[in-house]
Amino acid sequence: MKGLKIIVLAKQVPDTRNVGKDAMKADGTVNRAALPAIFNPEDLNALEQALQIKDRIPGSKVTVLTMGPGRAADIIREGMFRGADDGILLSDRAFAGSDTLATSY
Repeated sequence: MKGLKIIVLAKQVPDTRNVGKDAMKADGTVNRAALPAIFNPEDLNALEQALQIKDRIPGSKVTVLTMGPGRAADIIREGMFRGADDGILLSDRAFAGSDTLATSY
């Protein structure tokens, strides 16, 4: 069998395990500056599954893809540290303020 090319969509999300009083802004939105960003735990599960497939099917490659500001490159680095072969960061000022529900599809 020829190797697979697997893309894992990953998102950098606020770490909500230790939410303090500064976590929310007055307008009801999340204060991202008050919460450290982490690799979305559900996306880590997807990465782990992709890496297991890669191990079972010789020649397979795993790519981590994320969208966000420059600091979202941390997700790419973490994915590669965990075993992904490469990563892609989609970053443009035009994405700023984009609807999170729409961009998650």
